[in-house]
Amino acid sequence: MQEFEDLKKRLGEVSALASAAGILEWDHQTHMPAGGAANRAVQLEVLSKITHEMSVSSETERLLKAAEKSVESLDPDSDEAAFVRIARRDFDHSAKLPTVLVSEIARVSALAHESWAEARAESNYSKFAPWLEKIVDLERQVADHLGHTGERYDALLDQYEPGMKAADVRAMFDAIKPTSVALVKAIVERGPNAVDDSVIKRDFDEAKQLAFGEAVIKEIGFDFERGRQDRAVHPFCSSFTSGDVRITTRFDRNFLSMALFGTIHETGHALYEQGIAPRYDGNTLGGGTSLGVHESQSRLWENLVGRSRAFWTHFYPSLQSTFPESLGDVAPERFYRAVNKVEPSLIRVEADEVTYNLHIMLRFEMENDLLEGRLEVKDAPAAWNAKMREYFGLTPPDDAQGILQDVHWSMASFGYFPTYSLGNIISAQLFAQANTDLGGVSAQIERGEFAPLLGWLRENIHQWGRKYTAGELLQRITGKSLDTDPYLTYLKTKYGDIYGL
Repeated sequence: MQEFEDLKKRLGEVSALASAAGILEWDHQTHMPAGGAANRAVQLEVLSKITHEMSVSSETERLLKAAEKSVESLDPDSDEAAFVRIARRDFDHSAKLPTVLVSEIARVSALAHESWAEARAESNYSKFAPWLEKIVDLERQVADHLGHTGERYDALLDQYEPGMKAADVRAMFDAIKPTSVALVKAIVERGPNAVDDSVIKRDFDEAKQLAFGEAVIKEIGFDFERGRQDRAVHPFCSSFTSGDVRITTRFDRNFLSMALFGTIHETGHALYEQGIAPRYDGNTLGGGTSLGVHESQSRLWENLVGRSRAFWTHFYPSLQSTFPESLGDVAPERFYRAVNKVEPSLIRVEADEVTYNLHIMLRFEMENDLLEGRLEVKDAPAAWNAKMREYFGLTPPDDAQGILQDVHWSMASFGYFPTYSLGNIISAQLFAQANTDLGGVSAQIERGEFAPLLGWLRENIHQWGRKYTAGELLQRITGKSLDTDPYLTYLKTKYGDIYGL
């Protein structure tokens, strides 16, 4: 197996370079002074160039071919065979992209992120528009180099959810849209005062929010010996090994949900990364298998756990004692209903579970139109606002609450957004199976027992890293492919109860 070990060592060095770039990107969004942006872009460009050249070099290809022969007689389910199989996919994907294009994306996205942050702070889209022009052009080039049979989106989506196509996304939305729309309609007919969420819009000291949030995620399983939390303009999770996983959050003193549920969401990602088998650290099998599966973990902990009645039966007394002035007069049931209010809203990351997917549909359509030239970058804010009126009956009052709210486009992450909706569906499918296997997950959560659920996720999903595809994991765990029924049942049951439908 020397050929396999040689390949593993080579790709371990590639992984180390990618991690170094990742740490620079994390620092860029958390601690780097604004004056460092230009040099940081150069640093990332150089690292990206070296990493890509090493990834697709003739030496890497030679080692890959030799390793493929060496594992031919092994069980296809072995770590070694899976490693080589995924290494081949990664190589074939990377080899299609010119190094100059990869390094240019790293440089432009670093500068674009800085421009986006400034534009968002000033609510001035025109400041970001020239960078978005560059990014759209670069993403078109990526799609064309990777290859597609009609829609550029297919090639970009495949980077985040291997094998998935734009047509699959449309089919997914077609499956959940009728029930979602009918549920929203029924809830809206109950009137805006059916649920009062004013109690989560009172005064909440930021330092206390931070302390409470960290206590919550520590209790559910986040290991601060192998992780940390910082502030960022837009929350995210970065993982370099299972022993170094970092999350970020942001705060609003007059809106408790922003930091609280943002922290739990990113912790879902982090728990996945901290749970990957240490033997996969720094190699091809490390990391999550797909963004859809990754988002299933963040959405599961944020919503199916974090917004459940059981969760707040356990945690509300502590929250109430942390904020006695703001929540002293608020009963647990009132708080539970408040954090689950359904109402068309402007901001995706603050959207309720029922309307959330409409935000993803909007972005999916916008990205397709931009990539195919049906929409010009200069006209994007007007198109965004028109879609907001169509889907939500709302018009953003400014760019910050409209087209500039998400970080993804500044990072050249076209194709990412559908994985959020995919994650919603997978999360319910997995939670339903966990409930069957463990017997009464809600009762365990109510008692503050999070280890059984986390252990189940670790055993069935986290530990495997990239070894199995999303489809393979679902089949292994639930005996089915992607199934929207558990998700739709969950929404109808939960919100039927809250709104008396």
